[in-house]
Amino acid sequence: MDYRRIWHVGGTYFFTVNLLHRQGNTLLIDHIQDFRNAVKNVKDKYPFKIHAWVILPDHMHCIIELPNDDVDYATRWRLIKSAFSRGIAKTEYLSDVRIKRQERGVWQRRYWAHLITNEKDYRAHMDYVHINPLKHGLVKNVKDWQYSTFHRYVAFGVYPEHWAGTEINIMGDD
Repeated sequence: MDYRRIWHVGGTYFFTVNLLHRQGNTLLIDHIQDFRNAVKNVKDKYPFKIHAWVILPDHMHCIIELPNDDVDYATRWRLIKSAFSRGIAKTEYLSDVRIKRQERGVWQRRYWAHLITNEKDYRAHMDYVHINPLKHGLVKNVKDWQYSTFHRYVAFGVYPEHWAGTEINIMGDD
């Protein structure tokens, strides 16, 4: 398969990253501090700006911006995923292929990457990130999900605390 990525120096990207086995898996929130540590350690060595992030039990969405002279988000994701995997106990099933490649059975190999192209695209993806816990039925109000940058944006006055009732259009179409 030919996986094509858009590489834009200093770009702002939306990502979706999934655990390998999603059904009923709560690994990310069960080990939230391990994940936060992995992100922080990678960010210290390979800087990036976090615009939005939500951690769900079995996947995550985020918007990050790379430095003006950098395009390498792939290394950042590889390091985040491997640091998190090393920080947790080995309890997952490993296929013969993963054993042969010396891989953990924690993450899906691929992830979704989308280059943010304009302000409307940015706003739509910011809303999508923050509404995701509600979309998945994890909470009745976005403000009730603790693993999200939503609270930071409420404090900055970007979102009202009770944002995202049932009438919100999460993709930002008018």
